[in-house]
Amino acid sequence: MSTFGVLISNRSFFPDHLVLTAREKLLRCLDDMGHRVITLSTEDTFMGQTMTREEAKKCAALFRSHGEELDGILVCLPNFGEETAIADAIADSGLNIPVLVQACNDDFDKLQLENRRDAFCGKLSCCNNLYQRGIKYSLTARHTTDIGSPEFQADIQWFSRVCAVVKALRHARIAQIGARVMPFRTVRYSEKLLQRSGITVETEDFSEILADIEAINDEAAVQKKVEEIRAYADVIPGIGEEKLIRQAKLCMAIESWMEDHECQASAIQCWDSVEANYGCAMCLCMSMMGQKGLPSACETDVVGAVSMLALRHASGGGYPLYQDWNNNYQDQQDKCINVHCSNYPAAVFAEKPQMGNLDILATTLGTDVSFGALKGRVRPSRMTYLKASTDEFTGRIKCYLGEGEFTDDPLDTFGGVAVCHVPELNGLMRHLAKNGYEHHVALVQDGCADVLEEALGNYMGWDVYRHS
Repeated sequence: MSTFGVLISNRSFFPDHLVLTAREKLLRCLDDMGHRVITLSTEDTFMGQTMTREEAKKCAALFRSHGEELDGILVCLPNFGEETAIADAIADSGLNIPVLVQACNDDFDKLQLENRRDAFCGKLSCCNNLYQRGIKYSLTARHTTDIGSPEFQADIQWFSRVCAVVKALRHARIAQIGARVMPFRTVRYSEKLLQRSGITVETEDFSEILADIEAINDEAAVQKKVEEIRAYADVIPGIGEEKLIRQAKLCMAIESWMEDHECQASAIQCWDSVEANYGCAMCLCMSMMGQKGLPSACETDVVGAVSMLALRHASGGGYPLYQDWNNNYQDQQDKCINVHCSNYPAAVFAEKPQMGNLDILATTLGTDVSFGALKGRVRPSRMTYLKASTDEFTGRIKCYLGEGEFTDDPLDTFGGVAVCHVPELNGLMRHLAKNGYEHHVALVQDGCADVLEEALGNYMGWDVYRHS
């Protein structure tokens, strides 16, 4: 859950009891939802409010002192509020984190002086001042809302995930292990544009991973990893123990490298150097990392890995998968077939996945060096798709996103497979083709496009296309 800086504002000629009750309800609601709060106490200021210049300075100092802990700021308007104090407090804190502005509903039967709020109006003044100061902010779904209501709790959950995406990306460390596959110019990207968004790419030549594998001499640890692999997926008949040991050592070396370099996601050269020079497929290692919360993209698609990391946090800890927009589905214009070899986390499959040889690559590389692909059908579910791309010609990071479904429509093919239903799919494909996007896409089994649109567009400053 999140840690929020809570700012409760007031305007002097409105009733004090509205501030006190709103504060009590808000703190209780956030606590019940599992969130942590940093806010002025009733000893720090009158009623814990932020209204005067001195109170704004106290609030700013409090937030600043907890800057490394805070994920976002929640502004509560029990009444009209004091917009200048709100803007001053946030600006003077020096923090660049998401801000949610909430305003309380008036009771239609209590519009007399002793109970009137005018927060409906005050929210506009608050946002006007934040806008003047260049402070990015978010809005609740309804202009005014009751604290503790289902709508308010949904707003908080949405905002918490927005904060999680922003925090993760602004401090992200992405591993690129291996060089770009020569024919795959589609995965070219700009490290510098990613760095401007706070995303650091750490690169490693695959020869270094091979050297790390050679140095592994803890047989007990290797056997433990082999047993973990056996429990993870159903190994096809005829696979010798030596192939499982080979996979175990590869997993151990890459997982150790990821930990040593504090990376949260990876993009790996999965063919065909690893098969030719080490003798197995990379898919299993990538799948198991994804299952542990470390998304991994194929074919050194670094921005694909960034997209997967964003999806993980936007979904509240889901398991992103990485696919190709691959085939039409019969003549159904809003459905398509998505596939990869695959490296999907086990959690996304309808059943425990089968672990076998790469299908297409094995036809040229041979089955002896192609073991390690996860195969099965992606379970039917709601889904959100996202793909970011660096555009060096405009100096911008752009992305497209939207929602659809993984369906249970009949499908007879191989690999990690899914049938996707996407409204106005042809329009989406035309947008991708016209704007030079890759054929890769990251997806997660959750509906979180609203979170991504806000986090990536409003706070990260990327160019966002929301398909509908």
